[in-house]
Amino acid sequence: MLKFLNQVTNYGKESIQAARYIGQGLSVTFDHMKRRPITVQYPYEKLIPSERFRGRIHFEFDKCISCEVCVRVCPINLPVVDWEFNKEIKKKQLKHYSIDFGVCIFCANCVEYCPTNCLSVTEEYELSTFDRHELNFDNVAMGRLPYKVTQDPMVTPIREFAYLPESEIDGHNVDHTAPRAGQTPAEIVASTPKPEPKED
Repeated sequence: MLKFLNQVTNYGKESIQAARYIGQGLSVTFDHMKRRPITVQYPYEKLIPSERFRGRIHFEFDKCISCEVCVRVCPINLPVVDWEFNKEIKKKQLKHYSIDFGVCIFCANCVEYCPTNCLSVTEEYELSTFDRHELNFDNVAMGRLPYKVTQDPMVTPIREFAYLPESEIDGHNVDHTAPRAGQTPAEIVASTPKPEPKED
């Protein structure tokens, strides 16, 4: 009799545990059901990246002073700066600059710390190639003007959820002048109160 009661108790515990697991799975399913649906017919439709998206790095050769700050702040010492000292003008002269985007982690430290702003982050994210050596961009390839989804006549740009107004659930037909649900980074900075200077 005692053995039978133990079996019934164990069966009951296992049933409760199984119901709990099913409930956890269904909670994830119901959570996804509440989300707004969006389907992007890539490559004919493309999402517009957010303002802080870190894509391919753009390089301006004329602004670079060969200070190599970008190499020092890079977590993997990635940028290759080739320069020679010009004795006539007593300054470094840049000969070659390159970054291998196959290794780059897109942290944008080089852009953040560049003293002359010769580096900038673009919204270009399509860097796939058949040969990994093609991802080693020199100063000519990095100096190319950045690709913008909104300027491509063959592509339908779709606004991301961050851009959509609160009542809108489809990004296909939203006008770019429509107010968005969240604030832009510039609006966030403008609305943040500045700390008052301390008096001595």
